[in-house]
Amino acid sequence: MNITAMDKFRWPEDKRAAVVFNVAFEAWSEGVASGIGPMGNPLPPGTLDTQALSWGAYGAKRGIWRLIDVLDRHDLRATVFTSACLAERAPDTVHALVDAGHEVCCHGYAQDILPVMLKEAEEREHIKRCAGLLGDLLGEAPKGWVSPRGTPSLRTSALLAEAGFLWHGDCFDDDFPYVEQHPDGSIVAVPLTTEVNDLPRYVRYGNSPQTMLAVFRDAFDLRLHADGVGVQGHLDVLGHTHVSGRPLEAWVYGEIAKIVREHDDVWLPTKGEIAEWTLQLAEEDK
Repeated sequence: MNITAMDKFRWPEDKRAAVVFNVAFEAWSEGVASGIGPMGNPLPPGTLDTQALSWGAYGAKRGIWRLIDVLDRHDLRATVFTSACLAERAPDTVHALVDAGHEVCCHGYAQDILPVMLKEAEEREHIKRCAGLLGDLLGEAPKGWVSPRGTPSLRTSALLAEAGFLWHGDCFDDDFPYVEQHPDGSIVAVPLTTEVNDLPRYVRYGNSPQTMLAVFRDAFDLRLHADGVGVQGHLDVLGHTHVSGRPLEAWVYGEIAKIVREHDDVWLPTKGEIAEWTLQLAEEDK
């Protein structure tokens, strides 16, 4: 079932809107720096960007803990896009995420390994490796997947369904989640909304952190009060640990959390819970 009409979709308990808090807990392969950083002047080709290397390392060292604290203070659970290499480098931190009630989903092995760049056999092995690393550490295979950069291959969804994943977030083509059918299984596509995302807002376009708060207020108000257009799709709040894990940006993330906590008519699920709800609706629609 692919729900496309607004009047066919509803949230649990007839909630007016849904907001998902997401944390991108990312890392790169050993000796590889982030391809994007706060410095605007490019280095000569082939030069290791040591500034970006250090900037990206902030997330696992400091940023993740600050965002966990923000979420805990507001009694919120997040979906954490987790690079599987962190199961090797920071296992205690990944365990702490689950202990705090957050959903850990696969975010590839490292940010520099994109599914779209892999051959089919390589991608199948990559998915298996990522699921195995996180599953062995946590005692249960992750149910969700979001590709680095949100850039899957044309076969990623089918391979994830084949591997038994419940949902993926590599879709930007709808306001609502939907079920994808593949020869070897089905998987729920849970769109990732892009309005409230720190990386493009701050780093790519150079806005102040407060810009994300202003954008959230407008997007959230639209979903709560857009009369006459039916139920609204969910709204993602995405903070990267190496960006929103810093003091000012974490304050913005917390202010957003404070706003949603003031509204009883808003559902605050994880991505996995949206996927499970979508399957329930699909079953009822048969």
